[in-house]
Amino acid sequence: MTYAIVRLGGKQYRVQEGERLLVDRLSMDENKTFHPEVLFVGGDGRAELAPKGVQVTAKVLGHERGEKIRIGKYKKRTGYRRHNGFRASLSRIQIEAIGKKAARTTSAKAETAEEKPKTAAKPKAAATTAKKPAAKKTTRKKAE
Repeated sequence: MTYAIVRLGGKQYRVQEGERLLVDRLSMDENKTFHPEVLFVGGDGRAELAPKGVQVTAKVLGHERGEKIRIGKYKKRTGYRRHNGFRASLSRIQIEAIGKKAARTTSAKAETAEEKPKTAAKPKAAATTAKKPAAKKTTRKKAE
């Protein structure tokens, strides 16, 4: 039984594969998968703090609103009464997998680099000719 502790929205959750939970609203569309930050992996007699190469895959099932919380303020003998309400925006997620990251091969990176055609160097613009200095303005004195 493997479990992990992940960070989502400034909070930490203990999760297992197949588990569904409500978290603060995520900025992802429904049915999208994402990888939250893994803080700890444990279970089956082993434990790793801040593991390298381990990721948790989660899927957003939907967005919903929490229960309404009613807030009331009251002061006796003054007629002061205020009422307010709050409903949290939540996302329901499902943990799909806890495991190692898919290793990328260096040959795949080399192939993609070879596929890109190299562009020819653009010729530099010819040196611009020097501009002639502006002609001096002369003023004539009126003969009286």
